[in-house]
Amino acid sequence: MAAGDGGDEVRVLQNLRGKIYDAKHLVPNKMRDFFCTINLDQEEVFRTQVVEKSLSPYFGEEFYFEIPRTFQWLSFYIYDKSVLQKDLRIGKVSIKKEDLCNYTGKENWFMLQPVDSNSEVQGKVHLELKLNELITDNGSVCQQLVVHIKECHGLPLINGQNCDPYATVSLVGPCRNDQKKTKVKKKTSNPQFNETFYFEVTRSSSYTKKSQFQVEEEDIEKLEVRVDLWNNGNLVQDIFLGEIKVPVKVLRNDSFQAWYLLQPRENGNKSSKTDDLGSLRLNICYTEDCVLPSEYYTSLRNLLLKSSDVQPISASAAYILSEVCRDKYDAVLPLVRLLLHHHKLVPFVAAVAELDLKDTQEANTIFRGNSLATRCVDEMMKIVGKHYLKVTLKPVIDEICESPKPCEIDPIKLREGDNVEINMENLRYYVDKVFREIVRSSISCPTLMCDVFYSLRHLAAKRFPNDPHVQYSAVSSFVFLRFFAVAVVSPHTFHLRPHHPDAQTSRTLTLISKAIQTLGSWGSLTKSKLSSFKETFMCEFFKTFQEEKFTESVKKFLDDVSSTESKEPSGLSEPVHLKEGEMYKRAQGRTRIGKKNFKKRWFCLTSREFTYHKQQDKEPIFTIPIKNILAVEKLDESSFNKKNMFQVLHGEKPLYIQANNCVEANEWIEALCRVTRCNPKRLSFYHPSAFLNGNWLCCKATTENTVGCARCTADVPADTQIEIDGDRETERIYSLFTINMSKLQKLEEACGSIAVYQGPRKEPDDYSNFTIEDSVATFHTLKQIIDVVEKLNESHEKYRKKRSSSAKYGSEENPIVGKVS
Repeated sequence: MAAGDGGDEVRVLQNLRGKIYDAKHLVPNKMRDFFCTINLDQEEVFRTQVVEKSLSPYFGEEFYFEIPRTFQWLSFYIYDKSVLQKDLRIGKVSIKKEDLCNYTGKENWFMLQPVDSNSEVQGKVHLELKLNELITDNGSVCQQLVVHIKECHGLPLINGQNCDPYATVSLVGPCRNDQKKTKVKKKTSNPQFNETFYFEVTRSSSYTKKSQFQVEEEDIEKLEVRVDLWNNGNLVQDIFLGEIKVPVKVLRNDSFQAWYLLQPRENGNKSSKTDDLGSLRLNICYTEDCVLPSEYYTSLRNLLLKSSDVQPISASAAYILSEVCRDKYDAVLPLVRLLLHHHKLVPFVAAVAELDLKDTQEANTIFRGNSLATRCVDEMMKIVGKHYLKVTLKPVIDEICESPKPCEIDPIKLREGDNVEINMENLRYYVDKVFREIVRSSISCPTLMCDVFYSLRHLAAKRFPNDPHVQYSAVSSFVFLRFFAVAVVSPHTFHLRPHHPDAQTSRTLTLISKAIQTLGSWGSLTKSKLSSFKETFMCEFFKTFQEEKFTESVKKFLDDVSSTESKEPSGLSEPVHLKEGEMYKRAQGRTRIGKKNFKKRWFCLTSREFTYHKQQDKEPIFTIPIKNILAVEKLDESSFNKKNMFQVLHGEKPLYIQANNCVEANEWIEALCRVTRCNPKRLSFYHPSAFLNGNWLCCKATTENTVGCARCTADVPADTQIEIDGDRETERIYSLFTINMSKLQKLEEACGSIAVYQGPRKEPDDYSNFTIEDSVATFHTLKQIIDVVEKLNESHEKYRKKRSSSAKYGSEENPIVGKVS
C-alpha cells in the first residue's frame, strides 16, 4: 500500500468547502460592523473578517476543512460586532446535514432566520425502550412502557461553560401527558443519567380477557415517548437543549437500545418574523465519502495515473473527469492531489497546458482563464508552495500587520489628517520590501513548481515563437498574479497569519497586492501600460517604478524559478514553520506546589520543535524537539470534562492540550502526526485517558509508566513529503464519476455515433461542449471508466447493505429513522 493511502477498514470521511459571499438588507437598519461564522451544531469552526460600517457586507471568503465528527446542522451566523458588549447574533442560516446535498456546488441566497434557544440544539441521547406485559389484580392484561435513559453526549456549552443538564421523560397522547424527571447533573456536556421510568399503557375493557401479549392498534397509534433535555437555570429560567420523539407503536415486538439525535422544537420560531432579518449568499459543497480498502481502487487509480500517456490528452480519464463535472474545481482538487501523490502531475499539466495553448490566439492573454491547466497549477502551488510562501512572505507580512503604517493613496478614502505623500512613501516602502523578498526567493522555490514552470515556459515559446517575452509572461501569470499576490491580500487563508487583519491593514495589503501583480506582470512598467490603470491614483503611484532594475529583477527571478535545476537547498538552515495558534494547555505539574489547571498559551509548530509561549512573539516557555515526540492522539473528553482535547506524548509527562473547536483540533493532530511519523521511537500503544488520582482512567492501571491500553492511530511511518490519502482522493473521483454517469453515457454515445463526425449533429446540447479530438480513443477510455465505476458501485452497495442490516432504529448509523416527530 502506498504511503498516505488508507488502511484495510472502511472509512467514512467528510469535508466542507465553499464561499461566504455577502449579506444584504440586514437589521438593525443602520451601518454596523458585521462578521459571519460557520458552526457545526453549536460549535464555531470558522470566522470571517469584520466588515465595517455596512448594511450589505461583502465577505468574499472561501473555506475548506475536514469535518472530524458527526453533526446534525450546518449553520452560518451573522453577528453585529460590539466593542464593549457581547457580539449580537442578527440571524442565521441552518441546514440539516441530510439536506446539504440539495445545495452542493450551487450559489444560493438564504433568508436569515431568527436565533432562539428552542432551535439551537446539538448532541444525542442514549435510550433503551421496551414494552412489558403485565397482569393486573383483576386479571386484565396491560402493557408497561419502560424507558431507560442512559446518557447524553455532545450537549452544547451554555455561556461558554458546560451545562447543568436534566431530562424530562413523557408519555404523550391525545388525552394524557405523564411526565417524569431525572436528577440534574452538574457541569457536564456528557451526563450519565442511568435512570429508568415506568409508564402504564392503558387498554380498553374489551381486551381484558385476552391472555396473549397484543397491543391495541387504536391506543398505540396515538402515543409517543418524548424526551426533553434542559439546562437547569437555578435562579433563572431553564434553557431548552433539544428533544426526541418516538412513537410507541414501533415497540410492539421488540425492545430498542440506541442513540437518538436531539431535535429542535417543531414550533421553535414560528411566532417570529422570518422575512425582515436580511439574507446571506453562500456556495456550499459538502461531501461524505465511504473509503473502501485500497485494493478496491486499483483499476480506477491505474486508469487515472496513465492519463498523461494517453494521446490525445482529451481522451484520458483525468481530462474526461474535468469535462463531465459542472464545476471543474470539483475535479481538480482530488485529481491534483492524487497525481501529486504518485509523481504524475508534471507531465499531465504539460499535456493539458499544450491543449490550452491551442485555443490561445493572443500572447498577452496566455494562461489568464480558468481552464483545467490553470486550475491544476493553482492547486499544485497551494499544496506544495506552503513552506515557500512562509519563508518568503511571513516576516514582512508580520511587520505590516503588527506595526502598520498608513498607506491609503485613494483621495476618496483618505481620512481626515492623512497626508497622501507620506502614505505613498509608506506604501512604496512595503511594496519594495515585499518585491525584494520575492525576487530573492528563487532558491526556496520547490523543485516541483520549477519543473511545472519550465514546461509552461517552453510550451509558450513554442506556441508563440515570434514573441520573446511570452516565455516570461507564461510563468509570471502564475507565480506573481495567482500565487504571491493572492497570498499577500489573504494571509489568513494561506496560514501566514493566525487571524484576519483589521480593516486598515487589509486595505494596505490590497494595495500592496495590486502593486505586486503589476510589477510581476511582464512589461507592465513601460509607459504605454500606465494609461491602462483603472485607478488614477495607482497610475500616479507607479510612475515612481519606471526603472529598468525592476524589469531585470523580474526576468532573473523568472529565469531561476523556471529552471529544471533543483532550487531547494539540500539542508535547510532554518526550520520550516508549519502551524501556530492559541490553545489551552494543562499545567504539567513539574513543581510540587501549584494547582494543575488550564492556561491559554500560544503554540508554534516547526519542522524542528513544538513550543508554547505566554504570548505570540515571546520566547518559548516550553519546548519539545520533534524527534522526541512519541505519539499524538486524541484525549477522551471524560478525562477533564473538556471537548476537543489531544495529547502529545514525549519523554516527560504527556502534554494535554485543548483546541478551540473540533476542526482546529483535527488540524493540529494531523500536522503533528505528519511531522513526527518518521520518528524511530514512535509508540504503538497509548492511554486514551489521563492519569489522575493515582490511576489511568481508561484501564485503571495504577503505575504511571504502564504501557498504553489502546493502539496508536498513526504508527506507520510515511515516506512521502506531501502527506496525501490516495484512497480518499480516488474515492472522491469515483463519486464524481457516479454523480455524472449520465454525462459519461451521453459522451460515449456521441463518440460511438458516426453522425457526430460525418453528418448533422443530433441533440447538440448533450455533447457539443465536450472536447472530442479522437472519438475512438475517447470511446475506449469512457468504456473503461464506466466498467470500473460499475464494479465499484457493487462494492459500495455490499457495504451499504451490511451497514444497513447492522443499524438499529434511531441509531447514529441510521439517523433519519431516529428523527421521528
